[in-house]
Amino acid sequence: MPSERFDFPNASGEALAALIDLPSGKPSAYALFAHCFTCGKDTRAAKRIAEGLTARGIAVLRFDFTGLGASDGEFANTTFSSNVADLVAAADHLRRTRQAPAILIGHSLGGAAVLAAAAQVPEARAVVTIAAPSDPSHVTGLFASRIEELRRQGEIEVALAGRTFRIRREFLDDVAEQRLTDRVANLRKSLLIFHSPTDQIVGIDSASKIFLAARHPKSFVSLTDADHLLSRRGDGTYVANVIAAWAERYLDMAPASETAKEPSAEPRTVVVTETLAGRFQQAVTIGPHQLIADEPAAASGLDSGPGPYDLLLAGLGACTSMTLRMYAEHKKLPLRRVSVTLSHAKIHAADCASCETREGKIDRIDRSITLEGDLDAPARARLMEIADKCPVHRTLHSEVEIRTRESASGQPAFRSG
Repeated sequence: MPSERFDFPNASGEALAALIDLPSGKPSAYALFAHCFTCGKDTRAAKRIAEGLTARGIAVLRFDFTGLGASDGEFANTTFSSNVADLVAAADHLRRTRQAPAILIGHSLGGAAVLAAAAQVPEARAVVTIAAPSDPSHVTGLFASRIEELRRQGEIEVALAGRTFRIRREFLDDVAEQRLTDRVANLRKSLLIFHSPTDQIVGIDSASKIFLAARHPKSFVSLTDADHLLSRRGDGTYVANVIAAWAERYLDMAPASETAKEPSAEPRTVVVTETLAGRFQQAVTIGPHQLIADEPAAASGLDSGPGPYDLLLAGLGACTSMTLRMYAEHKKLPLRRVSVTLSHAKIHAADCASCETREGKIDRIDRSITLEGDLDAPARARLMEIADKCPVHRTLHSEVEIRTRESASGQPAFRSG
């Protein structure tokens, strides 16, 4: 998906380095992302969450706070309040150039910053925190043994995450004055809180304090087994998917039921576009629905979504289950639930007794169907027969013509393949 890099000025006129990730079509909403303390816009968590949101149609602006990454300024001159001001400047720039952010997302101290900045971004209707402290002064614990030295000298160098930063007494004074839970209590915006119960940097008690201070609507999602930085790719993708689904309820984003045109029995067009993230990641758009396709890490992919054969199996499995449900309802059978488990493999043709092909390898799909309910033997046998009549099953067994053309002016003729 396209990304654009640019600079915008902070309140002091210093240039802050920014990146906006855009979906393949018109954005359904804009989000503003704040990174963790001493991190940057290009952290793995920030990139993965942005990838996931753009795949769901949400544009994401992320930037480096003053003195970090490619942004101008001295980190030693920054405070929590200056970070909040940088966020407001980012929202102002987005408002002037595109559209004001409807969603504010913050990771770690960035989560505390979006809570503090939310009142100054009136268009933002949804706020998301990820592993955020309930008190910004929590970050001073990273250099707790040197706080007295900092107070005496006024400025010291500290090593954080393998890098050296200069911290000034003003930073301590600033975070000590923050009353974040008071701001949370007066947030008046929808709030979504992500936190891992095993977070070793910011304890789960911070999430509890933020949740208790907030008014409804508020939601909490536990990131079981995740670390503070969301190091695993799946954690960032999960967070993005939950944000996108949750935001539809609170924003002026047209849900699937509204974006769809008049109901039609005609199949919908599927559009697949490279995201340019990783080697194989694809954005898949099916009518109002969006998802990610990818290859597993073992195949040089990012494993950020199902692979092509996974999607093929999912289509067959869904069609099988839906067909059985329709038949059971039509025949008034007591079918309580259907589960379909599928796998794909390449096998030697000689190992298939019923296949016409006798040489080389062929594709084999194993499909296991579980039928729950008080069904007698004849009903179960009939349902198993009906499974083979699902439209996708029939398509896979029939002769299929695939017409391919290059999408360009002049509309070249289709070629079969």
